[in-house]
Amino acid sequence: MLHTNLKHVLSADDHKKLIEENENVMICCGRMGPMCIPVYAAMSELENEVDQVVFADMEFDIPDAAVIRDAPECSNFMGLPFTVYYKNGELVHATSSIQNKDQIKSIIEEKLV
Repeated sequence: MLHTNLKHVLSADDHKKLIEENENVMICCGRMGPMCIPVYAAMSELENEVDQVVFADMEFDIPDAAVIRDAPECSNFMGLPFTVYYKNGELVHATSSIQNKDQIKSIIEEKLV
């Protein structure tokens, strides 16, 4: 399990339930490494600012993370983390590699809320 304060997605079933039960979801699929930790930190800050979005993490190396790793929107990604944004159960945006709070907030404002 990732050591973050975010909601943890532990399986493909958790993933499916989360995006079906919430209108706006952001999931960061990564590891506890230098490219991922800043994204988790930014998400934790945004969690207190943006009520309309559920922020979660998922371990990149678990087999069930294939629901994100194998998504067509992530097929060309080379760096971690893989960050995906869902609106009404549909994947509407995906990014890879490090992103700061302002970049994430901009995507949320454009794609989710």
